[in-house]
Amino acid sequence: MSNTQNTTTFFNLTVTLENGEPFFSYTNHDGTPKSGDVIITKNCTITYQLIDQTGKGLKFVGAAFMTPFDGIIDAVSTDGSLIHLTDLDEVSGNTQFQFVLSNTSNTLLVLSPDPEVINREHN
Repeated sequence: MSNTQNTTTFFNLTVTLENGEPFFSYTNHDGTPKSGDVIITKNCTITYQLIDQTGKGLKFVGAAFMTPFDGIIDAVSTDGSLIHLTDLDEVSGNTQFQFVLSNTSNTLLVLSPDPEVINREHN
């Protein structure tokens, strides 16, 4: 889990195939393995870069939230290779989501395991 007070938190999301199934792994920008979860203590943008090693032409389509109206994440934008989650940090709490990815092999969508954003009160 990463802890940030900066204005941008950056992760790599690498997707490989294991026995024909997508396998997701998260690293910091420097390659250090991480869970994908992040603790936020002030407003910021959380950015994930997709590293597709499947050969299936994966692209970010968006993010699906279990609780989309909780106010933890305020906006999501993507260009296909990067996805940005804007967190104004106006609400304390946790939110879980899954990345939604398209592929060039068929019209089915791929869902990631759920990382979590945790907003903590300011100290």
